[in-house]
Amino acid sequence: AYFFLQVIYARRAFGISPPKISGPPEFERIFRAQVNSSEYFPIFLALLWQAGLFFHQGLAAALGLLYLCSRYCYVKGYRTSSSGRLAPMYFSAGVLWVLLAAAALGILHFFLSHYVGLDVLRLLTV
Repeated sequence: AYFFLQVIYARRAFGISPPKISGPPEFERIFRAQVNSSEYFPIFLALLWQAGLFFHQGLAAALGLLYLCSRYCYVKGYRTSSSGRLAPMYFSAGVLWVLLAAAALGILHFFLSHYVGLDVLRLLTV
């Protein structure tokens, strides 16, 4: 919601009324940052939910906070210059990869233990 509000404020500041999406470069960067964040949000939510449900809730919550902070830094960086978005973008992509790995490991462990009868965690601790 914060990112949507930034677009509304930018529309007012630059005098761009909907449905226009083009204007000064400053407005277009704010608009693109919001759209880019919105495009990745469903992926983030799905991975967060699966990692929390199948792997570990605490780790998923910590990674979720890291992701949200990195997207905030992404929007702030993109607002100043297009190159200012790169470091937070790469960091948030890394967090998504870690969430994906946690979700995949959790789902794999779930299926192996429930359908194959193989408890991988018990085998690793022996």
